Amino acid sequence: MLESAALKHVLPPEFVKAVARAESAYDPKALSPKGAIGLMQLMPATAQALNVDPHDVEQNVDGGVRLLRELLARYEDYPDQLRRALAAYNAGEGAVQKYGGVPP
Repeated sequence: MLESAALKHVLPPEFVKAVARAESAYDPKALSPKGAIGLMQLMPATAQALNVDPHDVEQNVDGGVRLLRELLARYEDYPDQLRRALAAYNAGEGAVQKYGGVPP
């Protein structure tokens, strides 16, 4: 499922798998203390904005991979594009903007 979503959204499958491993240890039922849900650890508001059900594994994966693609595009003009995109995925775009890069 991760590989299919990665290919659909033109991302390296290894990259997507690494994010899923870091976010949830591949647990589709993971729930973070902050409220992030599922394999790709989507916050409820993010899932709503992506129009996905975060409890549905396929939708969670597709939404998370689509978000990764969008964040990479957002930060494409920065030399630390990947770091900013991953920081925004994990901590939110607002935190990246506030700190001018990866939050402490």
